[in-house]
Amino acid sequence: MTGLSIRNRQWCWQRISAMVLAGCVLVHLGIIFYAVRGGLTAAEILERTRDNWLFGAFYTVFVLACAAHVPIGVANIANEWLGIRGLKSVLIAQIFTWGILILGLRAVWGVIAA
Repeated sequence: MTGLSIRNRQWCWQRISAMVLAGCVLVHLGIIFYAVRGGLTAAEILERTRDNWLFGAFYTVFVLACAAHVPIGVANIANEWLGIRGLKSVLIAQIFTWGILILGLRAVWGVIAA
């Protein structure tokens, strides 16, 4: 992706992150169906996820894919719908990036390690 323009790189990153997100959503829904069908309570789910670094790795990938995907779309929405361009749209996208990273990784840590 070295010879691509910024717009083309963003398009590629958005598509790659969308593919990762699609897989993560399917696995996440499968986990939910398994837990609900088994009648697990929230406490039982937290017991199973505690110190389970496989869950931690999976949900970290999920958060990172969101942090790559969402800001590109938000910047495009700011440009196309709201007419916000340049540095302002970049700052809005960065706020979303950091918000997703901080809140998402904190949630992963809370479920796995706390």
